[in-house]
Parts: sequence; structure tokens; C-alpha cells
Amino acid sequence: MKQILFLFLWSVMMSSCQSASSVAPSNSDKPNAVEFHQHPGPLFAGAESKKLVSLIVNNNGENSPLQVSGITVYFTADSQTNSLESVSVGFLTGEGEQLFGASNQIKSKKVEIEGLFETVNNEPVFNLNFKAKENADLQATFQIERIELDLGGDQLVESIPTEPHKYRLAKVLRAAGQDNCDTYRIPGLVTTNKGTLIAVYDNRYNNSKDLQEDIDVGMSRSTDGGQTWEPMQVIMDMGEWGGRSQRLNGIGDPSVLYDHTTGTLWVAGLWISGFSENDMLWWTSKPGMKPTETGQFMLVKSTDDGLTWSEPVNITEQIKDPAWQLMFQGPGRGTTLNDGTLVFPAQFKADIGEKALDGGQYTSHSTIVYNTDGGESWHIGTGAKPNTTEAQVVQLSDGSLMLNMRDDQNRKDKSETNGRAVATTSDLGKTWTMHPTSNSALQEPNCMASIISADMKVDGEKKRVLFFSNPNNKHQRTNMTIKASVDQGMSWPEEFQLEIYEPAGFGYSCMTMIDDETVGILYEGVKELYFQSIPVSDIIK
Repeated sequence: MKQILFLFLWSVMMSSCQSASSVAPSNSDKPNAVEFHQHPGPLFAGAESKKLVSLIVNNNGENSPLQVSGITVYFTADSQTNSLESVSVGFLTGEGEQLFGASNQIKSKKVEIEGLFETVNNEPVFNLNFKAKENADLQATFQIERIELDLGGDQLVESIPTEPHKYRLAKVLRAAGQDNCDTYRIPGLVTTNKGTLIAVYDNRYNNSKDLQEDIDVGMSRSTDGGQTWEPMQVIMDMGEWGGRSQRLNGIGDPSVLYDHTTGTLWVAGLWISGFSENDMLWWTSKPGMKPTETGQFMLVKSTDDGLTWSEPVNITEQIKDPAWQLMFQGPGRGTTLNDGTLVFPAQFKADIGEKALDGGQYTSHSTIVYNTDGGESWHIGTGAKPNTTEAQVVQLSDGSLMLNMRDDQNRKDKSETNGRAVATTSDLGKTWTMHPTSNSALQEPNCMASIISADMKVDGEKKRVLFFSNPNNKHQRTNMTIKASVDQGMSWPEEFQLEIYEPAGFGYSCMTMIDDETVGILYEGVKELYFQSIPVSDIIK
């Protein structure tokens, strides 16, 4: 008769720099106890995701031999294991990880992995790696109910997490090096009336550097909720304008907007021409209006659901003050108001008698750019708050606009109370009122973020729900998290928060409502863009 030793685990919250895990105490008085660590994931479709679970076997007997001949993984009854292609286990040695065993036979919510590992007076670490199918449903999830180690000699050790982690799937929408592009950055995402997803982003061909560089705006299109995506199109490319190289005609930092009243898609981009590729546009752009002097606010549009796009149109003359050093869009996405007004988030650098955060003459301000006549004439609001830059805008239930802003003052203050700046306007940005939660409710590591709104029922009551995403960390771009507010942004309860990606990345994100019950999010890893489809019920629990 085999002896089964049950080890019940307690959850330990790891520090912000470590993987979130469920961990068992060492239990030094018991031989062969197992520490069980779960790491958030996600799993990328068509790829192997490594070290989602780590097992540390505490071999407590003095100079006692330890043998592991099999590992069995049991999944919860509601797990969609048909999304998995295989499970493998590796063990760590001084030379790295070696394969213990693997299996693609996942039956009856379990997978059995045979192998052989032997050691004396050592505490081996086993890592479980999961490979998701290429065509796996992006909303499929699974949870590990328990893991059983066969130690030989009729002895099993069974580990049971008290709170099984729900593993989710993701898709690498754009991979580093794909289409001869070194880096993909700056995501924007919207949904059309036909349910088509339109994603925009920077194609950074040579490196990860911001403008000025060889950068175009790319676009990807999905008609099945993000499961599959059509080949990328370049929709904004200034070529060799003025006889200058591509590296001196970069255009990027896109913001996408969908006009649901006319079915028109708009994308705004920032372009400048003529400065050295070693210069950074943020600092070298100057007062003036010409492309060789200052950044240009460019627009393209599509009237056929993103299949084809217009040539770029320059609206800088309509909205930029010649005295400003720089003026451009979001990035991310804009919104169309209930009355059909088109609104892009925007930012400008202006000398208005304030000392800039990083020294020098100019101070940045978040604002909005808007249109009320179907895209012909454009206008700009006033600055909402000094030293704010990348912003996103939503319409609240009373018709006012909320501007959620990256606050560069945080970088200077390094305050424990830093966070996103938030302001509202009822007159299209002529005047602004700071929101009661400004710089306190939503922590940030000084980064771009996303906010969208959707009308839906919560506990049987129709409400305008706000969804927010950013790296949920005060000091570094880790822990990509989606949060929800059901009270117009006055609070963001912990029970309405879902972490989807823990590792460090470039940190930008953009969300859209795929349908009434699903949030889509496009976010940055390192040089890559990841897409996930998340049920609203997993956020608003």
C-alpha cells in the first residue's frame, strides 16, 4: 500500500520584484516536503511557456538518497486542457536545466510524466513547462489542482495549492524581428461596428529608439475577436520626403480612433524630418510650424473597416501654436462622444513661465484635440496639468470627459503617493478640474496607460464601467494589470483587479471592448506586442 503524505500549502505574497507564488512552508520535521511555486504566465499560443510552476523538494534526511521517477499533474474539473499541446518537466543542475520528461497525453484532467532523477542530500528544483496549441482558444483557462511526485518505494508526495492560479492564453501579435523589424512598440486598439479589431503600433526597424529614427506606423486587423490576425499593413510612412533618408523621416506614436457614427477609422501619428538620427525628437523639436522645425500632427483614415487607408494629411497648422516646441497625439486611442465629436488625447510643450521638469525652457501638458464636423476642422484644448505627457480620454456618464495622464512630476518627486494624474472637463478642454483621485488612486512607474469605458450591468444595475491598465508597480514596469471602477473612477477595488503579465517589459498598453462581455488588451513585452482576450467576469468578480 502506498503511503500518501498530504502537504497543505499556504499563500505567500512575493515582493514586487519577485514572482507571485503560492508557497508551502519547509516543514523541516517531515522528509521530502515540497515547496510549490506558481508563476502568473500567461501561456503564448503555439509556444512553450517555461517555469509556470516550480517544485522544490526538501530532502530532509541526512545523506539520504532521493529518487523521483514520475510527476503527475492534476487539473481542476473546469480546466480547458484541450488548449494544451504538451507538458514537460525540467530539473536544475549546476549546468542549467535538464529534461526530466515530457508528455502530450493529457487525459481525464491529468498528465503523467515519467522520468528518473536521483540525488543525495540535495534539494532539487523541478520546473513545469506548458506548450499551448497554435490555434488554442485565447479565452481558454486551466488551473492546477494538485501535483503528485512518485518517490519510489511506494511513496508519493502530493502538493495541493490552497488557491490554484488561473492560467490564461495570449498571442504574440508582433514578434521582435518579424518582417525585418527590430522592435514593435506603442500599441493602439479599437473595435469597429462590425466587430473588427484594429491594432496600430510603431514599426521600429533598426532598434528600440524613439523618434528620430526609421519608424513607420503598422496596422493589424482581426475579424474573429483576436484569435487570428491578417498580415500587417504599413499605413503611415513618410518615405524619403525632402530627399532625406527614412531615418530622417520617421513617423510614430500612433493613436487610433473609431467614429461609430460614420464608420470611419482615424489614426494620428507624429512626424518630423531632417534632424540627425542621433537626436531625440522630444528635445530637438523647436518652435515653428515646418516639418524641418517641429513635430507634425498627421492623420490617415479608413472608410472600409480598415482594409485600405488614405494618404497622410497634415493638420499641424490647425492646432499647434507656433511658439510651442512640440505638439502631438496620445498615444494609444481616442474616443467618439455621444454627439459624434471626435476626441484624441494629446500633449504639447510650451513656455508658459514654468520651469520644465528636466531643466530647459519648456513644460509639457496633456490635453485633447477634437473635431465636431466629421474630420474636416480640428481644435485643441488647454493644458490640464503641468509636467503631464501621455494621456488617454474617456467620456463619463454625465457627458464630461476624463483625462488620465502620465505625470512626469513623479519622476522628480519619487513619492510613495505618486500615481496617475486625472482631470475632467465639461467644455472640451477649455477648462479643467482636477479629479479627487488625481495622483493617488492609480499607482504608476511613470509610463503610458490605457483607460476605456463601457456601459454594462453590474449586480443587475446598468452602469458606465471604467477599465484601466498599466504596470501596477510604483517603481518599475512590471505586473501588467487590468482594473475596473464602477463609480466613475472614484475607487478601483482590489477585487476588481486582474494581473495578466508579471515580468518587466516596455509597459505600454491599450484596451478595447471586443464585445459586451470581453475586454481585449494589446500590451508591450520587450520589443514585442502581446494580445489577450479577458472576460469581464474575470475582472469584475
